Amino acid sequence: MSSAFYAFGSLALIAAVSYMAYLIHIPAAYIIAIAVIMLGIGVVNGMENARQKDSNY
Repeated sequence: MSSAFYAFGSLALIAAVSYMAYLIHIPAAYIIAIAVIMLGIGVVNGMENARQKDSNY
């Protein structure tokens, strides 16, 4: 269940940053690039947190 909260929080952060970038008139290509980079960082962080909880590795 905590991974679902983490995913929702990451998506909410990406949406908020993208909307703020839109409001200050940053080009759409840059907004998409920022969103993809943030999504990648979120996935990596989520996998690291999930792996730390599982001590079998």
